[in-house]
Amino acid sequence: MTAPITHLLYLHGFRSSPQSTKSRKVADWVAHHRPDLVWSCPQLDPSPRAAMNGILERIEAWPAASMAVIGSSLGGFYATAVAERNGCSAVLLNPAVDPARDLQRHVGETTAWHSDEPFWFRSEYIAELAALAVLVPTRLERYFAIIAKGDEVLSWEEMAARYRGAPMKLLEGSDHALADFDSHWPDAVRFLRLDVT
Repeated sequence: MTAPITHLLYLHGFRSSPQSTKSRKVADWVAHHRPDLVWSCPQLDPSPRAAMNGILERIEAWPAASMAVIGSSLGGFYATAVAERNGCSAVLLNPAVDPARDLQRHVGETTAWHSDEPFWFRSEYIAELAALAVLVPTRLERYFAIIAKGDEVLSWEEMAARYRGAPMKLLEGSDHALADFDSHWPDAVRFLRLDVT
């Protein structure tokens, strides 16, 4: 990565939103430390195809050489697809590696974490997830994965295996939500060189 980051995208996880703790913390950091950045944290559609189309439309005019994406859980799955398409850097927070398998049990009506608003996760979304899967990420140096061995939702072994060879921070404890996110965010800042303007 040579060009300083000018555009930063944050992608939330399944049932989550831009109101998640981590996305709000990053937004606050950007506002206080890098207000010059073009920042975006969109609400992602439940449909993976619609979510990815919305993401790509949002970043269509962004310069690939100076953009980066941060993704948490399912957002990490999407962030990987974005990085592979655009060639940009990505920070992955407990990234989902096989959501087409893991989300099958969530087909049907569910609710959003931050509003309790109901939405439908439809059976056809499983095939949409499978179509977006990046089974073998390329140019691993552009990824930085923060993976918690204490993740109660996803397998840390699967996450570590998928991004083996990439810069990685393996946490002995923590949890899926990365409740200790504040202590790891500086590592993401350094990786993306957000402290260099």
